[in-house]
Order: sequence, then C-alpha cells, then structure tokens
Amino acid sequence: MRRVVLIGDSIRMRYEGIVHAELQGVAEVWGPAENGEGSEKVLRHLDEWVLSRDPDIVHINCGLHDLKRPPGSDRSSVPIEQYRANVRTILEHIRKVTHSLLIWTTTTPVNELWHKQRKGFERAEGDVVLYNRAATEVAKELQVEIDDLYSVVMQAGRDRYLNEDGVHFTPAGSYLLGKAVAGCIRIHLAKSDPSMRAVEPSLYSR
Repeated sequence: MRRVVLIGDSIRMRYEGIVHAELQGVAEVWGPAENGEGSEKVLRHLDEWVLSRDPDIVHINCGLHDLKRPPGSDRSSVPIEQYRANVRTILEHIRKVTHSLLIWTTTTPVNELWHKQRKGFERAEGDVVLYNRAATEVAKELQVEIDDLYSVVMQAGRDRYLNEDGVHFTPAGSYLLGKAVAGCIRIHLAKSDPSMRAVEPSLYSR
C-alpha cells in the first residue's frame, strides 16, 4: 500500500481524520501528532516527519504561523522573502533525498476581523494572498503539484466554514478540506496506478 505523509499546522490536524477515512484501503496516511506550525519548524523536523518515512506522496503546507504578527505590528513572524527561501529549501531537500511526489498546499484564508477580536496576535488576509503567491511561484518553478485549498474555501464561502476565531474551521469546514485533500491525492495516486477508481473531475480538478 502506498504511503502518504500530510504536513501542516492545526488546519491539517483537523482534516487529517477525514483524509484517513477517504483513503482507507487505498493509501496509508500519516501526519505528525504535533502541530507543524511554520516553515522553520518544518525544516527542523524534515528528517523525522518526511525523509525517514520515504513516502510515495508528501502533501505539505506551512504559512499561517509564518505570516502572523504581533498586535499593531507590520512585521510577520517570518518575513516573506525568508518564507520563500524556506519553502524552496523544504521542497528541494525532499526531492533530493526521496522519490516522493510533492504536493504543495496553499494556506487557507482568514477573516482578519474575527481573528483580531479573539486572538492575541494578528493575521491579515492580504498576507495570506502574498505568502501563497510566493510559495506557489516556488512550487511552479520546481514543477511541484499544487493543491489550492485557499480557492476551495473561497469558492465554497469562507465565512460559512470558518469558526468564530477567523482562522480554524467548523467540522463542516474540516470535512470540506479533508474531502478535497483526499481527492487531490487520489488523482495523483491514480496517475501511477490506472486500476484505481477514478474520481469525479468536477469535484477535485483545480
């Protein structure tokens, strides 16, 4: 059975169970028990979380922790150019050491007003867009597949699926994301195994 590793922050932790259920009997899905947080933490744990497991597919995201800011500050936790460099290092190193298919996952949107009202720090929706652009530029340059979860949420209706903290998702939102992730992974598994059941392109083609 093929091995899939999911790397991401608390958003990933909430949809991972859905991916497990959707891919049962198709792939062995694993993700770290702890929050993957930002790009610097992913880099520190890359050997443990990915390289030592030699997965067939790595579905990976980091971003929400990189772009967060102290209240009233215009400085992100990880400046965008450093984030861009970190993403490049992550993708290039996985590709160099493993034969895994890489899927870069865009960072999901936030409602910055709700977030500001309930969190002790800030995340700006404009930063989500900018950091996603930086990461996808790197991914495209490296010919890495992209799973655009940002667009999945926006097209479905962001505020219908975000919970009151403006960043995490309701159970329905996590289900939406988990189904989308599983669908994306199924498509790429099927490319190397035509015997796999096809999925509806209208649901998962992005």
